[in-house]
Amino acid sequence: MTHRFDTAAPGDRTAPRILTEAHELVGAAARAFDRDDYARTLLAECDYRLREPLRVALAGSIKAGKSTLLNALVGQAVAPTDATECTRVVTWYRDGATPTVTAHAADGSRANVIVRRGSGAHGLTFDLTGLNWNAHSPREVDHLEVGWPSAALSQTTIIDTPGTSSLSREVSLRTARLLTPADAEGDRAAPISVPGADAVVYLLRRLDATDVSFLEQIGAGAGGAGPLGVIGVVSRADEIGSGRIDALHSARDVAARFAGELERTGLCQAVIPVAGLLAFAASTLRQPEFAAFEALSAVPAEDLGVALLSADRFARADIALPVAPELRAQLVDRFGLFGIRMATMLIRLGVRDSSSLAAELAARSGIEELRSVLEIQFGQRADELKAHSALSTLDRILAAYPGAEADRLRPRVRARLADVHGFTELRLLGRLRTDELPLPPPVLADLHRILGGAGVAAHLRLGLPADSDLNSLRATAFAAVRTWRARAGHPLADQSTATACRAAARSAEGVLAELPR
Repeated sequence: MTHRFDTAAPGDRTAPRILTEAHELVGAAARAFDRDDYARTLLAECDYRLREPLRVALAGSIKAGKSTLLNALVGQAVAPTDATECTRVVTWYRDGATPTVTAHAADGSRANVIVRRGSGAHGLTFDLTGLNWNAHSPREVDHLEVGWPSAALSQTTIIDTPGTSSLSREVSLRTARLLTPADAEGDRAAPISVPGADAVVYLLRRLDATDVSFLEQIGAGAGGAGPLGVIGVVSRADEIGSGRIDALHSARDVAARFAGELERTGLCQAVIPVAGLLAFAASTLRQPEFAAFEALSAVPAEDLGVALLSADRFARADIALPVAPELRAQLVDRFGLFGIRMATMLIRLGVRDSSSLAAELAARSGIEELRSVLEIQFGQRADELKAHSALSTLDRILAAYPGAEADRLRPRVRARLADVHGFTELRLLGRLRTDELPLPPPVLADLHRILGGAGVAAHLRLGLPADSDLNSLRATAFAAVRTWRARAGHPLADQSTATACRAAARSAEGVLAELPR
């Protein structure tokens, strides 16, 4: 078995330095292990990860709403949301020329999966019965791979995982194996389990011991070799307030509490409330549904409120409403009671067309806020996250293959993992409250910003307008370097504060270095 490793950097000659260095180290390891097929296969995976889009896994307990959130992020019904066999296996969603679904077995066998389109919220079903494997006997499905034409998937590969709290231990372990690699240092006989994702969106309905334990595994697994970025989502946020019009306000309070608890332990970089069902329905709002909402908005608020006491009551044929019972049932299925209340309220407030209503519902669902956080924390740091995954995997391969060549390469890999400042920034952003830094809130806000918590562009790090001129950027960056160096060297600063301030000074120096001369 042979694999080709180019000596050039991935992509074009403008590829970021960290990707170039990671690629060179992987290539050096491939040359060192040119006679070991297993090591070469693992190294080929490292090489491929540097070239492909960022991998983001959706994880969380069973029924947390992962598939619904995936559909909302993509803006299309690409993931089945009903409780079928396909929700018990890991499913990869990638950009593809045409829609295809392929089942993969552990031995490499493949089979095409029949896709059935349903109605309502459960738009798709993957039929895993009677698969025609390209082998002589049936196989157990190891994972599914979905190719789908999508602008969102062209930038990010999304991995939908089984529930972490499944009654089946094997089902839960599939997610654990993907995100928390086992440690096999110095043991060539043990298979090297490597993390399959570069970052994680973890869905929470409540914050219990199972969630905290799993998040701790992600952060501590294999000496920190797991995904570097973790964002929390209070999923199905509209259900927290029982579908009331103020449900998202309640969800924000819950998210703030979860964020405080998780950020203090360094397990999450942010926690966002999202009503996934409403977000997806808004992205696929149809004209007949808008017309139905218009008709319902003309019903006296008190009468409509009584009809919306429950989903069953709203869809009953004996309830006098200007929308057919079948369509009412569809509205409940797609939008939920919260979405119906929100849509009719917005129309009463002046929304006059379906596109405007879709935009307003999406904004109120929390999906746009989540997209913004994902872009800042993951999208703008995609190169660093991918390089961290590849270098962490390379480090574990070298640990399992001790010898002259491995011993020579491993210090260089460890140095890259320790010295890349972007990795330091991501770790600090996830731990800003962990050490309870004794800094005033405005200074903590400045620290969060200079570390890239609001975006990695120079003006965002420096807190300046987007149209700031070069002299203003340079002067503010110089001032930031001096300020953070002074704070780091203050005689009363404890070690944690000094370390964070030194990192902030280095971030400001990085801004200076990137500004045009």
